[in-house]
Amino acid sequence: MAGIGIHPLSGAIGAEVTGVDLGKTLDNAQWTAVHQAFLDHQVIFFRDQTLTPDHLKAFGRRFGELDIHPQYKPIDGHPEVLEFLKDIDATKNVGGIWHSDVTFYERPALGSVLYALEIPPFGGDTMFANQYLAYESLSDGMKRLLSGLKAVHSDGFQSSPEAQAAYNEKSSTKLYNPTTEPTENLHPVVRTHPETGRKALYINPVFTVRFEGMSVEESKPLLGYLCRHAVKPEFTCRFRWSEKAVALWDNRCTQHFAINDYNGFRRRMHRVTVKGERPV
Repeated sequence: MAGIGIHPLSGAIGAEVTGVDLGKTLDNAQWTAVHQAFLDHQVIFFRDQTLTPDHLKAFGRRFGELDIHPQYKPIDGHPEVLEFLKDIDATKNVGGIWHSDVTFYERPALGSVLYALEIPPFGGDTMFANQYLAYESLSDGMKRLLSGLKAVHSDGFQSSPEAQAAYNEKSSTKLYNPTTEPTENLHPVVRTHPETGRKALYINPVFTVRFEGMSVEESKPLLGYLCRHAVKPEFTCRFRWSEKAVALWDNRCTQHFAINDYNGFRRRMHRVTVKGERPV
């Protein structure tokens, strides 16, 4: 539509969207254009947006019900809004490994919206990987092997009090509400996107721990290969943040990686996450 521009960021994934003010309610034509860009490019970016937590929640709710994370502490008065802060004295960041958000849920995230409040003078970029391409580039034999295969997704790496204490020691964003039993769910290794109908590889090294009916040790060779394959450079884009920039990504067909290369500087972001459906 007139006034809205879609500018691809790489040949694989990602586009910047111009001509949209997310602080205002999008009309039907604007919403249709933004939603289609989201489906076409898997992650879209907007710059120079002035958003309050209420604006962020309102935009996220155009896609569905918002999630309340079980372990990260939200900002005051807004249980759906997380603040991801790496302060000048912190050494660990949130999301510094390839992953897709909360895949250990029964209904993992549809998508996430991240808003930049403070950024370092350099570094702190985020990378995204197209999991449609990751699946489509596999051999026919591998596709047959993965067809019908399921994997266990677990938050066990961060659910114990010991893990949370170790994390909190080096990060400004604090985990809370420690549990002794991890949340685990089975999901297909190859899922079909409910809106596009395309197949995507659906594993990640943070939450995917083993294949159904196999031990962790037995699963390691194939799972390790798939995790490495999923984030090949030719499947990715890299976004350079600016203050007041927004990223909206589709957790059903992407992975992302927050690069931790700005020790000694402050980076502060707000995020909302939209609940999704059970993968099939």
